[in-house]
Amino acid sequence: MDLNGLTTVTAGLKDHVLTVTLNRPERMNSFNDAMRAEFKALWRFTADEDDVHVIVLRANGDRAFCTGMDVREGTYMADNPFSRQDPGVDLSPKQNGCWKPLICAVHGMVAGGALYWLNEADIIIACDDAQFFDPHVSYGMVAALEPIGLAHRIPIGEVLRMVLLGLDERMSAERAQQIGFVSEVLPRAHLWDRAQDLAARIAAKPPAAVQGSIRAIWESRDTGRSNALATGMSYTMIGNPIGKAQVERSEVATRNYEVR
Repeated sequence: MDLNGLTTVTAGLKDHVLTVTLNRPERMNSFNDAMRAEFKALWRFTADEDDVHVIVLRANGDRAFCTGMDVREGTYMADNPFSRQDPGVDLSPKQNGCWKPLICAVHGMVAGGALYWLNEADIIIACDDAQFFDPHVSYGMVAALEPIGLAHRIPIGEVLRMVLLGLDERMSAERAQQIGFVSEVLPRAHLWDRAQDLAARIAAKPPAAVQGSIRAIWESRDTGRSNALATGMSYTMIGNPIGKAQVERSEVATRNYEVR
């Protein structure tokens, strides 16, 4: 994949970290058909490219990480109702079989369809100016797909409040951290550097161990406890021999650690 040929995002690969930056600030980084197609290709590239260990997703512009679908352009939906699919599938890494860790670094407005990324992110950090909301109901539209994904991350009462109040209320970064939606809140000047620091720490670990852990944990959300444990056991049998062979235990034991 030619990372230099992208039009709605910029992407660069360095030290096993693929940094993807939403680059439609004049449209609040809202997604259109071109962005959907580019993300679908990016997830495929990321899944197949062994040099990619971690993805960081961030956004250009001062006002918004992403405000959802571009309402001016709309997005493609098949005429045949039985051929239609959720447009957000193309934006969602796990639904595209990509089990590389995704770190989202968000700022400003984070609305509606932006949740497709956050709902499947492994770590979310936020600028202290971040505001989360879902405007669907305010515009007379059913809010279903993004909130259903969100309900697997945060308490359902918080999801329903966001949905029902629509444009009348925004969740602050502080509140998002309180309910476990984001794990850190930082000043804007530190946001991108912190995302890269977290990515570098993860990228240094054996990728088979990381990906197997992510897949086992996410797939456990779709099944019962016993089946999830059985699947998780199979992943340890596949991934542990690979991961252990890539680690020098004496070096790991002497690394500095952070307390948060």
